[in-house]
Amino acid sequence: MSCDFLALALPGVQKLSPYVPGKPVEELARELNLDPAGIVKLASNENPLGPGSKVLAAIQAALPELTRYPDGNGFALKQALASRYQVSAAQVTLGNGSNDILDLVARAWLAPGLNAVFSQFAFAVYPIATQAVGAEGRAVPAREHGHDLDAMLAAIDENTRVVFLANPNNPTGTWFDAAALQRFLAAVPERVLVVLDEAYIEYAQGGDLPDGLDFLPRFPNLIVSRTFSKAYGLAALRVGYALSSPQIADVLNRVRQPFNVNSLALTAAIAALQDDDYLAASRQLNDAGMLQLETGLRALGLRWIPSKGNFIAVDFARDAAPINQALLRAGVIVRPVAGYGMPSFLRVSIGTGAENSRFLSALAEVLKHG
Repeated sequence: MSCDFLALALPGVQKLSPYVPGKPVEELARELNLDPAGIVKLASNENPLGPGSKVLAAIQAALPELTRYPDGNGFALKQALASRYQVSAAQVTLGNGSNDILDLVARAWLAPGLNAVFSQFAFAVYPIATQAVGAEGRAVPAREHGHDLDAMLAAIDENTRVVFLANPNNPTGTWFDAAALQRFLAAVPERVLVVLDEAYIEYAQGGDLPDGLDFLPRFPNLIVSRTFSKAYGLAALRVGYALSSPQIADVLNRVRQPFNVNSLALTAAIAALQDDDYLAASRQLNDAGMLQLETGLRALGLRWIPSKGNFIAVDFARDAAPINQALLRAGVIVRPVAGYGMPSFLRVSIGTGAENSRFLSALAEVLKHG
C-alpha cells in the first residue's frame, strides 16, 4: 500500500492504541482448544445473574418490530428515567452505553488547545475520548489508588473544559464521600463541566456513596453518567444515559448520533428500570460474592484494594502477567490492568458463588506452583 492512512489521521488518533476489552470466552477457547462451557469469565464486570424475566419478556414482545428504526428520541425510556429520578425528560441524554456519553462530552466541548482532567488509574475511555479530539489529557496522580480531588482541582486551568470523575472508580473500586464531592463541585469553575461517572452506583447500599443526582440542582455544570450494563445486566445491549441541566443535554443531543440506542435496548432498559426485585438480587449476589472473594484472598495471604463496585483489584506484589496466563490456561479469565499502570494487579469481577470458587481454587493452584 503506497498511502499511509495512519499519517493522514488526526494527530491525536495517530497516537491512540485501541481499547482492549476483557478476553471473550470464545477467543480463549479457540486459542487454547478449551471447552467454552468449562471457562469462567470474571474479566468485564458483567452481571452474573443473567437477564431478568421481565427484560426477556419485553424483548420477546419487541422482536416483530425489528424492521422498524428505533425511536430516535427514546421518548419512552426518557420518560421512565425522568419519572424514576424526578427530573424532566429534557435533562436526559441516551447513549450507546455510558461510553457513548463520555465520547459525546469530548466531541462537544474538547478540541486542540483545551484539556480534560482525570485521575491516574481511572477508566481508560477518559484519555481515549480526550486524545481522539486532539485535546490534552491531564492524568493527576492518584492517592491510595483513588482520586486526589484537591490535586485535580489544582490541575484545572483556563483551558480546562472537562473533569472526569468516577465514583466508584474502575479499575480500582475506590470511592469518595458526599462531603468530598460537595467541596470539589463548589470549587470547580462553573465554565468547567464535571462528568460524574456512576456506572457502578447501583451496587452501593444506603449511604455508602453519594448520589450524584442530589447535586444536580445546585451545580449546573454537572453531568451524571450511568449505565444499564452493570447492575441491570444489559451489557450486550449497550444502553446508558446522562442526567444534566437541560442546556447541557441539548448540546449533547446535537452531537449524538441518530438511533444511537437500538429498539431492543430501549425496550429492555424500560423493563429493567421497573424490576426492583432483580436489582435487589444483583446487589445481594454481589455483596455475597465480594465477601467470598475477600475471605478467599485473605486465606491466600493476598492484598486487594477495597471496592464499592462489582469487582476487586488484587495485588500480587510482583508482575501479575504470568499469573494471568496461568489462570487462562486453567480456563479462568480475569482482567490484567498493566495498561492502567498497575502491573502487579489483576482485576477480578464478582461472579456467582460457583464461579468465585473456581477462580479461588485455580488461583491457589497457580500460586502453589510459583
